[in-house]
Amino acid sequence: MYRPQIKVLDCTIRDGGLINNHYFSDEFVREAYRALSKSGIDYMEMGYRSSKELCPTKEFGAWKYCDDEKIREIIDGIESNMKISIMVDAHRVREQTFAPKDQSPVHMIRVATYVKDIDKAIDLAKRTKDLGYETCVNIMAISRESEFAMIEALDQLAKTNVDCVYVVDSYGALYCEQIEYLVKLYKEHVPGKEVGIHAHNNQQLAFSNTIEGIIHNANYLDASLFGIGRGPGNCCLELLLGFLKNPKFNLSPILKFIQDYMLPLREQIEWGYIIPYMLTGILNEHPRAAIAYRETPNKDQYAEFYERLLEGVIDE
Repeated sequence: MYRPQIKVLDCTIRDGGLINNHYFSDEFVREAYRALSKSGIDYMEMGYRSSKELCPTKEFGAWKYCDDEKIREIIDGIESNMKISIMVDAHRVREQTFAPKDQSPVHMIRVATYVKDIDKAIDLAKRTKDLGYETCVNIMAISRESEFAMIEALDQLAKTNVDCVYVVDSYGALYCEQIEYLVKLYKEHVPGKEVGIHAHNNQQLAFSNTIEGIIHNANYLDASLFGIGRGPGNCCLELLLGFLKNPKFNLSPILKFIQDYMLPLREQIEWGYIIPYMLTGILNEHPRAAIAYRETPNKDQYAEFYERLLEGVIDE
């Protein structure tokens, strides 16, 4: 699948940071940046720009905040044409101060929002767009939204100068037919804007659902190295590059990074297809219940977990 408009965004550090409180070493982030740059990836998402008042610094690593100075420290001396993205949660972050784009190493701000907070997302996206950044709005947990509310949010976004709007399958609950429907719905209601796809792998569908998005002209594609991300993780970057058949992409540097850094990390923290995450996916539930259950002595008692989910008595 070759289409020159397609842009690949790696969210290893941002989404992967949700399972280790954003504590990646500088070496890990720097070598990821180097490998992704050599592989021809379009964007690397470094992490979040979070409020230090709401998220105390002693509880989180540097990639919860993505200060411009810290990003510069990582990328200094590495030749790269890759752009840098950061994410901001519209519903959790107090007033943020962003430097003008020409004074920052960041190229794109992605605003994560729920439909109910779309006004906050639009305000934040406008402020960052006015400063010269590329902007995306990622509408989370779309599998739990009513179509009426979703269309209303999309119609509001259509009136803005946001560059891209993302379909986000936060719960890994969607199937290819739903991805097709949603991408077409987005294309209809945000004409002239790019549509992106961010898929979670609860049911081992992140890769195939991303392909489905591509087929229906979603041009911004999220993936992560070795599929790392909260709970079951995301579409695997290495799979996606193999599918795209774009000669600008080079698979070797990211395979080397996976063998040198991701395999050792996998020994320390858990992600990927695991049955409790599958169960939250098929029930269209937030993975937090499965994440908590995996921390208990009964973590592999799958039938018990399923019954408790059905009964609505699972502790989150």
